Amino acid sequence: MNTPYDNELPVWERPEPKPRAAPVPLSREKIATVAIRIADEHGLDGLSVRKIAKELDVGPMRLYGYVLNRSELLDLMVDVVYARIADVDRRETWRDEVTAIACATRAAALDHEWFSDLLGGRPHLGPHALAVGEATAAALSRAPGVRDIDDLQRALGVLDAFITGAIRREVTERRTTRSTGTDEAAFQVSRGPYLTRMLDTGRFPTVARLVVEGAHLNPEETFSHNLTTILDGITRRHDA
Repeated sequence: MNTPYDNELPVWERPEPKPRAAPVPLSREKIATVAIRIADEHGLDGLSVRKIAKELDVGPMRLYGYVLNRSELLDLMVDVVYARIADVDRRETWRDEVTAIACATRAAALDHEWFSDLLGGRPHLGPHALAVGEATAAALSRAPGVRDIDDLQRALGVLDAFITGAIRREVTERRTTRSTGTDEAAFQVSRGPYLTRMLDTGRFPTVARLVVEGAHLNPEETFSHNLTTILDGITRRHDA
């Protein structure tokens, strides 16, 4: 059975088809740009070769000379987003560098919500994804708590888990707000009477404290605060 990984060369290393006399010139960059525009509007479920071909005013079969399957198309799209993340200005300290990359990743995912659906799986290996990975690993390798390759792998793992989880949670809330017409605050108000009755039983004292006393930070503040906590932990591991 053929798999998306059977090809000898990945899409980034295969030459593009030779230019041909046609009313509409094509390139992988042009295909990826249109695919991203469709995914931004309709999500990954609404993305298809047929829709891309229609937007480009070409026959669907012509696109398969540039991308062999959906996996390659997604690879190209993802790497365009990583190009934006890789473009952040370099920082002097490891901590500022990691923070800049993390915040750029969040911003890119909020602009292209489908990107969050492709995080957390197998590594992305496009040239721009590798550039972001190199910058992140190089910065974390300078952290005081990272003493060897095992420490670096663990630090990368926990940072990636945080970024992926935080982005997916925020994107999920945005999608839920759009699909239900009810934002998080309105949802909490609608469930207020029920929650009050449950908390009044005294069975959930810690949850009650969180509801009554907990700070209601906006997503950006929450992301920044929790990222600081993660980086503090990586730093202090040296002392432990």
